[in-house]
Amino acid sequence: MTVSTSSVSFPAIFTDGVFLAGCPSRTVLEHVTSKWGLLLLIALSEGEQRWSALRRRADGISEKMLAQTLKTLERDGLVRRHAQATIPARVDYSLTDLGHELSTLLVPLAAWAIQNADDIINGQGSTAT
Repeated sequence: MTVSTSSVSFPAIFTDGVFLAGCPSRTVLEHVTSKWGLLLLIALSEGEQRWSALRRRADGISEKMLAQTLKTLERDGLVRRHAQATIPARVDYSLTDLGHELSTLLVPLAAWAIQNADDIINGQGSTAT
């Protein structure tokens, strides 16, 4: 993977957007870039999944945090919850169209993190000034 080291030119929307304390995009970024939010969105990018499958997929997540994160992502319009009237109850989760759009941006971010994690954790990341 080739990465440019030149500075990034931000779109004009950033000028009065995300850097302002009251910008609503900060809340959205907080939800989608949280550890569990990011992992659940990526897991759901693979297709509809049940609660138990998501809990196994996001190893280490507590039931409380899974419920809280899914509820937040559902409220944000990124995740769809489909409860079926069966015994035992069955609940499936999937991405909405907006969630799919977002996951196409998050999957490369996660891939980058996987590729660079060892170097970063070991302090060998680029330290260009």
